[in-house]
Amino acid sequence: MRNDEHIGARIATWRRIRGHTQRQLAEGTNTSLSLIQKIERGERAATGSVISAASRYLGIDRGTLTGQPYLTRDRGENNVHASVTAIRRELASYQMPPEDEVPTPDLAALGALTAKVSAMRHRADFDALGTALPLALQQLRHATHATSGTAREAVMAMLAEVYYAARQLTHKLGYFDLTSLLADRYGWAAGQAGNPHLQALADVLRAGDLDSVGDCRSARTVLRMTTSRFDLHARSSSDLSVWGWLHLMSAYMAAHAKDSAATWAHYEEARAAAESLATDQDHYRLAFGPTNVAIWGTALGVELMDSAQALERAQHVHLTPSTPPERAGHHYIDLARAQLLHGRRDAALRSLLTARSITPQQVRHHPLARDTVITLAQTERRSTSTLRSVANWMGIED
Repeated sequence: MRNDEHIGARIATWRRIRGHTQRQLAEGTNTSLSLIQKIERGERAATGSVISAASRYLGIDRGTLTGQPYLTRDRGENNVHASVTAIRRELASYQMPPEDEVPTPDLAALGALTAKVSAMRHRADFDALGTALPLALQQLRHATHATSGTAREAVMAMLAEVYYAARQLTHKLGYFDLTSLLADRYGWAAGQAGNPHLQALADVLRAGDLDSVGDCRSARTVLRMTTSRFDLHARSSSDLSVWGWLHLMSAYMAAHAKDSAATWAHYEEARAAAESLATDQDHYRLAFGPTNVAIWGTALGVELMDSAQALERAQHVHLTPSTPPERAGHHYIDLARAQLLHGRRDAALRSLLTARSITPQQVRHHPLARDTVITLAQTERRSTSTLRSVANWMGIED
């Protein structure tokens, strides 16, 4: 297995380029020296928080450490990357009016198109999503110039939803410059949609951008300010969904800051909101409810490097037919990471295979799924044919 595919190896390379010792990197990223050593040797898979903190300390882009975007020699596998140029072009012209006169927009048709795009995102169907996004963005952009009043606000809400889908795609593919730009575009559209919930979610995206460049302190400040302004008096299902989402994201940022107490305090707030809903909801395509909150419990345990906690919480995850495949597949990626951290290598590989059966494109492009596979290969005395098959399928060379 090529060692330069490993995130830890890239961290070590850039640490040496910058002239830092392992101890300096550990201190600069608020990470234990032993963990840094294990990650660099490929004995321990990196977490998202370590990647973000290391990229900030070393002064490099996150993608430099993850190796994204992952391009292969297979032209068919790279179709989704080809769509990124069209998305980039549409984002650059986001305020431009149509060149020709357009008919009065059919809001119902635009709503159906928006829902279709979000369904692709929920399925983690990257190829279909990449194909659909440029046209959807263009049609909604044109509609913003052909509507006014409440109709334009409705179009802006749809545009924000499609921006969100585009942001998820570009983030998962590793185009982080576009991810940040799409957060700005989402905020621009949300500010004109007449919906304070969307403006709160725009702040969540801004916090995510701050966290991705290693500034989880500022990210937590943004979320704290947004949560303090949030009006929960009505306690509608959409209120509870956004409130719970704010706390889930606050828990995630707290985990990146290695603040275990705050992580689980925010998580309990989110869980209480989900219990008040009783069933999973999809307001603003958040898929918020008891199932998704339970899924996040496993992920948070992994980010805190507490495999026992992650595995215990995984026992409370009960996926249903209505659980978005993107969330179900991501759960098995996180479960695999927890199992590997706990020394259960065979179980970790089985979980990755399950994730692949649910959302193959998500697994193929997920840096932590890839790192899990490479760590399995480098810590096993003899790799199995199944492990080699998965590695080759992901484009990881022997």
